[in-house]
Amino acid sequence: MKKIICLFTGILIAWSSFAAKQEADLLVYHCTIYTVDAAFSVAEAMVISNGKIVATGTKANLEKQYTCKQKLDAGGKFIYPGFIDAHAHFVGYGMSLQQVDLTGTTSWQDVLKRVKAFAAVNKEGWLTGRGWDQNDWAKKDFPTNDQLTVLFPDRPVLLERVDGHASIANKKALEIAGIKAGDKINGGEIIVNKPGTELTGMLVDNAVELVASKIPSVTAVQFKKALQAAQKNCFAVGLTTIDDCGLDYTVAEQINILQQAGTLKMRLYVMLSDAKKNFDWLDKNGIVKTDRLNIRSIKMYGDGALGSRGACLLQPYSDQPGHYGFLLSTPAHFDSVANFAAQKGYQLCTHAIGDSGNRIILNTYARYLKRNNDLRWRIEHAQVINQNDFNLFGSNSIIPSVQPTHATSDMYWADKRLGKEREKGAYAYKQLLQQNGWIPLGTDFPVEDISTFKTFYASVVRKDAKGYPATGFQTENALSREETLRGMTIWAAKANFEENEKGSLEQGKLADFVILDADLMKVAPQQLLGVKVVATFLGGEKVYGKP
Repeated sequence: MKKIICLFTGILIAWSSFAAKQEADLLVYHCTIYTVDAAFSVAEAMVISNGKIVATGTKANLEKQYTCKQKLDAGGKFIYPGFIDAHAHFVGYGMSLQQVDLTGTTSWQDVLKRVKAFAAVNKEGWLTGRGWDQNDWAKKDFPTNDQLTVLFPDRPVLLERVDGHASIANKKALEIAGIKAGDKINGGEIIVNKPGTELTGMLVDNAVELVASKIPSVTAVQFKKALQAAQKNCFAVGLTTIDDCGLDYTVAEQINILQQAGTLKMRLYVMLSDAKKNFDWLDKNGIVKTDRLNIRSIKMYGDGALGSRGACLLQPYSDQPGHYGFLLSTPAHFDSVANFAAQKGYQLCTHAIGDSGNRIILNTYARYLKRNNDLRWRIEHAQVINQNDFNLFGSNSIIPSVQPTHATSDMYWADKRLGKEREKGAYAYKQLLQQNGWIPLGTDFPVEDISTFKTFYASVVRKDAKGYPATGFQTENALSREETLRGMTIWAAKANFEENEKGSLEQGKLADFVILDADLMKVAPQQLLGVKVVATFLGGEKVYGKP
């Protein structure tokens, strides 16, 4: 009788164990999973259901608890939370894919050659392009538009510098905009030749908009095509959320329509540009949050860029005596926007490059933040900081949002702009990290490449792809691999107030993850740029990779 009871009890326990199993959608196993939780723990399997992480652990234990409709053998590969780009221009990148690609040009003649080739295929309308950088040419001065006008006397042309803070226009485009030699504009520059009697076609910062505003708006079909092309490329490098830094509300509404229709799957954190029409829209709509779109922040523009000498400096440029750069708006304007954001509870994110630009924005923020807070107001780039101002980040809980590849792109000429002593406070990511204990990382694409691995490499190694400089660029400000991965995932999510829904692979969070063919935490530094994305998943759905 005792044997029968024991047998029955065993059957009952086994049946209860089987009956207690929960149904789920997907088991991912045979992999190394970096969860990026608080303990930076590693798992070998995870269960997903309804687009969210149910559990992580070992395959054996998870199979005891869950019955999964599908199983994915990850082939011994490495899994990370989906990468989050904390500062980029997703829409701008998509539009740039429809223009002349001028990245990597070696001279002004190379630029002209590419424009001619593009124009031969695209025969109507404005000719636009982006990506040239005179710092990459043997002749490092800004170009002039003489040859551009000869090539295209009757067709308007506007070609944007890589940083988005300067452009060159041909004579036709300048005529359409009504620009004449001697015209002035606040927060920008219309460059003329040395006698000061002729336009060179070069426009810096606010002056660019005088011409850009004349370019016809894209159609809904063109917009959709551009964003789908951008999305495809971003998924291919493991990006699952992107902060689009500076859009008008009308563009954000178009994005929402495409997302709701399922045409656009990319998750976007949209910062609305500093403009009254956008503030009015925010007043009417408040914070907008869906599973793919988050609108709760305002993007201000403090100064220009270092490469085009528009960044606002406390002392003159070392390579242009008497020139300090400039602010793009008045300090009074910055204060008024900060006041609006503080009263309404919106996040404020401000582009600031130069040490003067950063000081002005830091002090403006401080008047409203009043030391420790969780408002997460951000300074985008925080590129050149005076040593006396670093403490303003920590003492007022101001978040520096930085892009590591800026350091390795600018390192060839930054000392010429700043001088060696001032350069020590530039691209100082470790010093900035120490202020609050966390720092979000991004790329600023299309200013830089969209590659997540270039971001990781620049942050950790501080060299270019050829291994220059041999000892690294200001390596005292390199971040560790763990810090870098956190900056590209959970800290980027935190910068968006989204750390409870994404940024780590933990129970209840979105199943946004990327499978890589190598281990970012252990692969040799020189091999980081060769790491490949095997697959990208968004909410448990594969959006990139082989079927």
